[in-house]
Amino acid sequence: MKRVCVFAGSAAGERAAYAGAAEALAEALLGRGLGLVFGGGRVGLMGVLADRMLAGGGEAIGVIPAALMERELGHRGVTELRVVSSMHERKAAMAELSDGFIALPGGIGTLEELFEVFTWGVLGIHAKPVGLLNVEGYYDPLIAFLDRSAKEGFLRSTFREMLVEGTEPAGLLDRFERYRPPETAKWIDRSEV
Repeated sequence: MKRVCVFAGSAAGERAAYAGAAEALAEALLGRGLGLVFGGGRVGLMGVLADRMLAGGGEAIGVIPAALMERELGHRGVTELRVVSSMHERKAAMAELSDGFIALPGGIGTLEELFEVFTWGVLGIHAKPVGLLNVEGYYDPLIAFLDRSAKEGFLRSTFREMLVEGTEPAGLLDRFERYRPPETAKWIDRSEV
């Protein structure tokens, strides 16, 4: 593992703990010599994360669509800032550059990015770990929804387990290092077809 993609809010949120978690995640990445790939903004949790990585001498690669360069205030001080033409291109570039994915607290954009890479893992498009940094229970309702989805038969339990959860960055990264994806080539139950 060389780089981790972190999906994070372009807002800082209402609790200081969210920014604290972004800084702690940056420290954990720096401590393991891992680079950061992120959405390229210098505001919100994205900015906190990137600034801490840079202050610690780490690599921070931002990927931002041209249309969001001004709105999300593209971070021009990062190691590399890739300005792309669309959200689709942004997500593809972030996935290509990364060896794993973590969602910090964020809004619908963070969730959309998270669920796309989670789905890609389920479909066998990649075999990289995908995780949630569950700061002060922020993702508890989402975790409950996914557990219910598995219980109700809409998400196989083996795939539900592919989304790694943690409340501390170091523990989450430890789980990433031990991550082994399930056999996805046989995910369709032919008796259901």
